[in-house]
Amino acid sequence: MTRVAAIDCGTNSIRLLVADVDPATGELVDLDRRMTIVRLGQGVDRTGRLAPEALERTFAACRDYAAIIKEHGAERLRFVATSASRDAENRDEFVRGVMDILGVEPEVVTGDQEAEFSFTGATKELVGREDLHRPYLVVDIGGGSTEFVVGEEHVRAARSVDVGCVRMTERHLVRDGVVSDPPSEEQIAAIRADIEAALDLAEETVPLREARTLVGLAGSVTTVSAIAQDLPEYDSARIHHSRITHDRVREITHRLLHSTHAERAAIPSMHPGRVDVIAAGALVLLAVMERIGAEEVVVSEHDILDGIAFKVAEEAEAGQDGD
Repeated sequence: MTRVAAIDCGTNSIRLLVADVDPATGELVDLDRRMTIVRLGQGVDRTGRLAPEALERTFAACRDYAAIIKEHGAERLRFVATSASRDAENRDEFVRGVMDILGVEPEVVTGDQEAEFSFTGATKELVGREDLHRPYLVVDIGGGSTEFVVGEEHVRAARSVDVGCVRMTERHLVRDGVVSDPPSEEQIAAIRADIEAALDLAEETVPLREARTLVGLAGSVTTVSAIAQDLPEYDSARIHHSRITHDRVREITHRLLHSTHAERAAIPSMHPGRVDVIAAGALVLLAVMERIGAEEVVVSEHDILDGIAFKVAEEAEAGQDGD
Protein backbone atom coordinates (compact mmCIF):
# COMPACT_ATOMS: atom_id res chain seq x y z
CA MET A 1 0.00 0.00 0.00
CA THR A 2 1.06 3.58 -0.63
CA ARG A 3 0.81 6.26 2.08
CA VAL A 4 -0.61 9.43 0.57
CA ALA A 5 -2.13 12.72 1.65
CA ALA A 6 -4.99 14.52 -0.07
CA ILE A 7 -6.30 18.01 0.62
CA ASP A 8 -9.60 19.33 -0.70
CA CYS A 9 -9.96 23.09 -0.34
CA GLY A 10 -13.49 24.22 -1.07
CA THR A 11 -15.56 27.33 -0.61
CA ASN A 12 -16.54 26.62 2.98
CA SER A 13 -14.06 24.08 4.35
CA ILE A 14 -10.58 22.64 3.88
CA ARG A 15 -10.20 18.91 4.51
CA LEU A 16 -7.28 16.54 4.90
CA LEU A 17 -7.01 12.79 4.39
CA VAL A 18 -3.87 10.81 5.13
CA ALA A 19 -4.35 7.17 4.18
CA ASP A 20 -2.72 3.92 3.12
CA VAL A 21 -4.16 3.09 -0.30
CA ASP A 22 -4.13 0.07 -2.60
CA PRO A 23 -5.70 1.25 -5.88
CA ALA A 24 -5.73 -2.28 -7.30
CA THR A 25 -8.07 -3.64 -4.63
CA GLY A 26 -9.87 -0.42 -3.80
CA GLU A 27 -8.72 -0.61 -0.19
CA LEU A 28 -8.23 2.66 1.65
CA VAL A 29 -7.27 2.78 5.33
CA ASP A 30 -7.67 6.14 7.08
CA LEU A 31 -4.80 7.36 9.21
CA ASP A 32 -6.11 10.89 9.70
CA ARG A 33 -9.21 12.58 8.30
CA ARG A 34 -10.22 16.04 9.42
CA MET A 35 -12.05 19.17 8.36
CA THR A 36 -11.66 22.86 9.22
CA ILE A 37 -14.24 25.52 8.36
CA VAL A 38 -12.30 28.42 6.82
CA ARG A 39 -14.90 30.11 4.58
CA LEU A 40 -12.35 30.70 1.81
CA GLY A 41 -15.22 31.80 -0.41
CA GLN A 42 -16.34 34.57 1.94
CA GLY A 43 -17.72 37.34 -0.26
CA VAL A 44 -16.35 35.91 -3.55
CA ASP A 45 -19.77 35.86 -5.20
CA ARG A 46 -20.09 39.62 -4.48
CA THR A 47 -16.51 40.92 -4.83
CA GLY A 48 -14.82 38.42 -7.12
CA ARG A 49 -11.82 38.30 -4.72
CA LEU A 50 -10.62 36.14 -1.84
CA ALA A 51 -10.81 38.20 1.36
CA PRO A 52 -7.52 38.67 3.31
CA GLU A 53 -9.02 37.22 6.49
CA ALA A 54 -10.34 34.20 4.55
CA LEU A 55 -6.88 33.58 3.10
CA GLU A 56 -5.27 33.77 6.55
CA ARG A 57 -7.78 31.29 8.01
CA THR A 58 -6.99 28.93 5.14
CA PHE A 59 -3.21 29.31 5.50
CA ALA A 60 -3.48 28.65 9.25
CA ALA A 61 -5.25 25.37 8.52
CA CYS A 62 -2.58 24.51 5.93
CA ARG A 63 0.12 24.97 8.54
CA ASP A 64 -1.69 22.56 10.87
CA TYR A 65 -2.11 20.03 8.06
CA ALA A 66 1.56 20.27 7.07
CA ALA A 67 2.55 19.11 10.56
CA ILE A 68 0.12 16.17 10.42
CA ILE A 69 1.35 15.08 6.97
CA LYS A 70 4.96 15.17 8.17
CA GLU A 71 4.07 13.22 11.32
CA HIS A 72 2.52 10.40 9.30
CA GLY A 73 5.26 10.34 6.68
CA ALA A 74 3.01 10.50 3.63
CA GLU A 75 4.94 9.77 0.43
CA ARG A 76 2.91 12.06 -1.80
CA LEU A 77 0.53 14.97 -1.39
CA ARG A 78 -2.05 16.36 -3.77
CA PHE A 79 -3.88 19.61 -3.05
CA VAL A 80 -7.08 20.23 -4.98
CA ALA A 81 -8.81 23.61 -4.87
CA THR A 82 -12.38 23.94 -6.00
CA SER A 83 -15.06 26.54 -6.57
CA ALA A 84 -13.94 29.63 -4.63
CA SER A 85 -10.41 29.70 -6.04
CA ARG A 86 -11.70 29.13 -9.57
CA ASP A 87 -13.79 32.27 -9.30
CA ALA A 88 -11.35 34.64 -7.57
CA GLU A 89 -9.36 37.37 -9.31
CA ASN A 90 -6.54 37.11 -6.76
CA ARG A 91 -6.18 33.32 -6.80
CA ASP A 92 -2.41 33.69 -7.45
CA GLU A 93 -2.06 34.97 -3.89
CA PHE A 94 -3.76 31.80 -2.68
CA VAL A 95 -1.49 29.59 -4.81
CA ARG A 96 1.69 31.24 -3.53
CA GLY A 97 0.63 30.89 0.10
CA VAL A 98 -0.15 27.19 -0.24
CA MET A 99 3.16 26.50 -2.00
CA ASP A 100 5.12 28.28 0.74
CA ILE A 101 3.46 26.20 3.46
CA LEU A 102 2.99 22.77 1.89
CA GLY A 103 5.53 22.72 -0.95
CA VAL A 104 2.98 21.75 -3.60
CA GLU A 105 0.98 23.84 -6.02
CA PRO A 106 -2.77 23.67 -5.49
CA GLU A 107 -4.52 22.33 -8.56
CA VAL A 108 -7.45 24.56 -9.37
CA VAL A 109 -9.51 21.82 -10.97
CA THR A 110 -12.40 22.23 -13.32
CA GLY A 111 -15.89 21.32 -12.23
CA ASP A 112 -15.78 18.18 -14.36
CA GLN A 113 -12.50 17.05 -12.74
CA GLU A 114 -13.96 17.75 -9.32
CA ALA A 115 -16.98 15.64 -10.21
CA GLU A 116 -14.82 12.73 -11.37
CA PHE A 117 -12.85 12.69 -8.11
CA SER A 118 -16.09 12.78 -6.13
CA PHE A 119 -17.64 9.92 -8.10
CA THR A 120 -14.59 7.68 -7.63
CA GLY A 121 -14.40 8.36 -3.91
CA ALA A 122 -18.11 7.85 -3.32
CA THR A 123 -18.77 4.74 -5.39
CA LYS A 124 -15.59 2.63 -5.33
CA GLU A 125 -16.81 0.63 -2.33
CA LEU A 126 -20.45 0.46 -3.52
CA VAL A 127 -19.74 -1.50 -6.69
CA GLY A 128 -21.05 -5.03 -6.30
CA ARG A 129 -23.64 -4.27 -3.64
CA GLU A 130 -26.86 -5.99 -4.69
CA ASP A 131 -29.10 -3.62 -2.71
CA LEU A 132 -27.86 -0.52 -4.55
CA HIS A 133 -28.65 -0.48 -8.23
CA ARG A 134 -26.78 1.32 -10.99
CA PRO A 135 -26.48 3.81 -12.53
CA TYR A 136 -25.53 5.98 -9.58
CA LEU A 137 -26.15 9.70 -9.38
CA VAL A 138 -23.51 11.25 -7.14
CA VAL A 139 -24.45 14.73 -5.90
CA ASP A 140 -21.71 16.69 -4.12
CA ILE A 141 -23.24 19.80 -2.52
CA GLY A 142 -20.39 22.17 -1.77
CA GLY A 143 -20.18 25.72 -0.58
CA GLY A 144 -19.98 27.40 -3.99
CA SER A 145 -21.00 24.71 -6.44
CA THR A 146 -22.76 21.37 -6.74
CA GLU A 147 -21.47 18.51 -8.85
CA PHE A 148 -23.74 15.99 -10.55
CA VAL A 149 -22.22 12.76 -11.85
CA VAL A 150 -23.98 9.78 -13.40
CA GLY A 151 -22.18 6.52 -13.99
CA GLU A 152 -21.89 2.82 -13.35
CA GLU A 153 -18.32 1.82 -12.48
CA HIS A 154 -16.99 4.88 -14.29
CA VAL A 155 -18.27 8.36 -15.01
CA ARG A 156 -20.70 8.60 -17.90
CA ALA A 157 -21.66 12.28 -17.61
CA ALA A 158 -20.84 15.10 -15.20
CA ARG A 159 -21.71 18.73 -14.66
CA SER A 160 -20.83 21.36 -12.10
CA VAL A 161 -23.29 24.19 -11.47
CA ASP A 162 -22.91 27.33 -9.36
CA VAL A 163 -25.31 26.58 -6.53
CA GLY A 164 -23.90 25.73 -3.11
CA CYS A 165 -24.85 26.35 0.50
CA VAL A 166 -22.56 29.37 0.96
CA ARG A 167 -23.26 30.94 -2.43
CA MET A 168 -27.06 30.63 -1.99
CA THR A 169 -26.91 31.96 1.57
CA GLU A 170 -24.79 34.98 0.64
CA ARG A 171 -26.79 35.72 -2.49
CA HIS A 172 -30.27 35.51 -1.00
CA LEU A 173 -30.20 35.46 2.80
CA VAL A 174 -27.63 38.12 3.77
CA ARG A 175 -28.77 41.70 4.23
CA ASP A 176 -26.27 44.33 5.46
CA GLY A 177 -23.90 41.58 6.52
CA VAL A 178 -26.50 39.73 8.62
CA VAL A 179 -28.11 36.40 7.74
CA SER A 180 -31.93 36.49 7.79
CA ASP A 181 -33.11 34.64 10.86
CA PRO A 182 -35.20 32.85 9.75
CA PRO A 183 -35.52 33.63 6.01
CA SER A 184 -38.73 34.94 4.52
CA GLU A 185 -40.85 32.89 2.13
CA GLU A 186 -39.74 35.23 -0.68
CA GLN A 187 -36.07 34.53 0.11
CA ILE A 188 -36.70 30.78 0.19
CA ALA A 189 -38.49 31.01 -3.16
CA ALA A 190 -35.53 32.89 -4.65
CA ILE A 191 -33.10 30.17 -3.55
CA ARG A 192 -35.42 27.49 -4.91
CA ALA A 193 -35.63 29.29 -8.26
CA ASP A 194 -31.82 29.37 -8.54
CA ILE A 195 -31.61 25.67 -7.68
CA GLU A 196 -34.27 24.72 -10.22
CA ALA A 197 -32.47 26.72 -12.93
CA ALA A 198 -29.23 24.93 -12.02
CA LEU A 199 -30.94 21.55 -12.24
CA ASP A 200 -32.24 22.49 -15.69
CA LEU A 201 -28.67 23.32 -16.68
CA ALA A 202 -27.32 20.06 -15.26
CA GLU A 203 -29.96 18.05 -17.12
CA GLU A 204 -28.76 19.44 -20.43
CA THR A 205 -25.74 17.12 -20.20
CA VAL A 206 -26.35 14.70 -17.30
CA PRO A 207 -29.30 12.24 -17.41
CA LEU A 208 -30.26 12.81 -13.77
CA ARG A 209 -33.55 10.89 -14.00
CA GLU A 210 -31.88 7.69 -15.24
CA ALA A 211 -30.24 7.18 -11.84
CA ARG A 212 -31.41 4.26 -9.72
CA THR A 213 -29.33 5.13 -6.63
CA LEU A 214 -28.79 8.67 -5.35
CA VAL A 215 -25.54 9.12 -3.42
CA GLY A 216 -25.18 12.37 -1.49
CA LEU A 217 -21.85 13.87 -0.42
CA ALA A 218 -20.40 16.68 1.67
CA GLY A 219 -21.33 18.54 4.83
CA SER A 220 -24.87 19.61 4.01
CA VAL A 221 -25.89 16.01 3.28
CA THR A 222 -24.00 14.42 6.18
CA THR A 223 -25.44 16.98 8.58
CA VAL A 224 -28.99 16.22 7.37
CA SER A 225 -28.24 12.54 8.03
CA ALA A 226 -27.01 13.29 11.55
CA ILE A 227 -30.19 15.28 12.26
CA ALA A 228 -32.37 12.54 10.75
CA GLN A 229 -30.80 9.99 13.09
CA ASP A 230 -31.06 12.32 16.12
CA LEU A 231 -27.39 11.74 16.83
CA PRO A 232 -26.16 13.21 20.14
CA GLU A 233 -23.00 14.28 18.30
CA TYR A 234 -21.56 14.04 14.82
CA ASP A 235 -20.66 10.37 14.25
CA SER A 236 -19.00 9.55 10.90
CA ALA A 237 -19.40 5.79 11.33
CA ARG A 238 -23.18 6.07 11.75
CA ILE A 239 -23.54 8.63 9.00
CA HIS A 240 -21.50 6.75 6.37
CA HIS A 241 -23.88 4.75 4.13
CA SER A 242 -26.94 5.77 6.12
CA ARG A 243 -30.11 6.00 4.03
CA ILE A 244 -32.47 8.94 4.50
CA THR A 245 -35.96 8.96 3.01
CA HIS A 246 -37.35 11.79 0.92
CA ASP A 247 -40.05 12.49 3.52
CA ARG A 248 -37.43 12.83 6.27
CA VAL A 249 -35.29 15.17 4.15
CA ARG A 250 -38.36 17.31 3.46
CA GLU A 251 -39.22 17.52 7.17
CA ILE A 252 -35.67 18.48 8.15
CA THR A 253 -35.34 21.05 5.36
CA HIS A 254 -38.60 22.72 6.42
CA ARG A 255 -37.41 22.76 10.03
CA LEU A 256 -34.04 24.31 9.15
CA LEU A 257 -35.55 26.96 6.85
CA HIS A 258 -37.98 28.09 9.54
CA SER A 259 -35.65 28.01 12.54
CA THR A 260 -33.50 30.73 14.07
CA HIS A 261 -29.72 30.78 14.29
CA ALA A 262 -29.93 29.80 17.96
CA GLU A 263 -32.26 26.87 17.23
CA ARG A 264 -29.99 25.53 14.49
CA ALA A 265 -26.89 26.01 16.65
CA ALA A 266 -28.54 23.98 19.42
CA ILE A 267 -28.76 20.86 17.23
CA PRO A 268 -26.19 18.50 18.86
CA SER A 269 -24.60 17.30 15.61
CA MET A 270 -24.36 20.76 14.00
CA HIS A 271 -20.88 22.08 13.26
CA PRO A 272 -20.70 25.77 14.24
CA GLY A 273 -19.46 26.66 10.77
CA ARG A 274 -22.58 25.23 9.14
CA VAL A 275 -25.24 26.93 11.25
CA ASP A 276 -25.87 29.78 8.80
CA VAL A 277 -25.56 27.78 5.57
CA ILE A 278 -27.16 24.41 6.34
CA ALA A 279 -30.71 25.45 5.39
CA ALA A 280 -29.68 26.36 1.85
CA GLY A 281 -27.67 23.15 1.53
CA ALA A 282 -30.59 21.01 2.69
CA LEU A 283 -32.84 22.77 0.18
CA VAL A 284 -30.46 21.80 -2.64
CA LEU A 285 -30.66 18.15 -1.56
CA LEU A 286 -34.45 18.23 -1.32
CA ALA A 287 -34.78 19.83 -4.77
CA VAL A 288 -32.56 17.15 -6.32
CA MET A 289 -34.59 14.35 -4.75
CA GLU A 290 -37.83 15.89 -5.98
CA ARG A 291 -36.47 16.46 -9.48
CA ILE A 292 -35.45 12.81 -9.98
CA GLY A 293 -38.17 11.21 -7.85
CA ALA A 294 -35.69 9.65 -5.40
CA GLU A 295 -37.30 7.87 -2.47
CA GLU A 296 -34.05 7.97 -0.48
CA VAL A 297 -30.48 9.23 -0.51
CA VAL A 298 -27.48 7.07 0.40
CA VAL A 299 -25.12 9.27 2.41
CA SER A 300 -21.38 8.87 1.90
CA GLU A 301 -18.54 10.18 4.04
CA HIS A 302 -16.20 9.13 1.25
CA ASP A 303 -16.03 11.70 -1.48
CA ILE A 304 -13.59 13.88 -3.39
CA LEU A 305 -10.86 13.37 -0.76
CA ASP A 306 -10.95 9.61 -1.28
CA GLY A 307 -11.00 10.05 -5.05
CA ILE A 308 -7.92 12.29 -4.87
CA ALA A 309 -6.14 9.76 -2.63
CA PHE A 310 -6.85 6.90 -5.05
CA LYS A 311 -5.51 9.00 -7.93
CA VAL A 312 -2.33 9.93 -6.03
CA ALA A 313 -1.69 6.26 -5.19
CA GLU A 314 -2.27 5.19 -8.79
CA GLU A 315 0.22 7.79 -10.02
CA ALA A 316 2.76 6.75 -7.38
CA GLU A 317 2.53 3.11 -8.41
CA ALA A 318 2.82 4.03 -12.06
CA GLY A 319 5.82 6.27 -11.31
CA GLN A 320 4.08 9.33 -12.68
CA ASP A 321 3.93 12.86 -11.34
CA GLY A 322 0.77 13.98 -13.06
CA ASP A 323 -2.26 12.82 -14.96
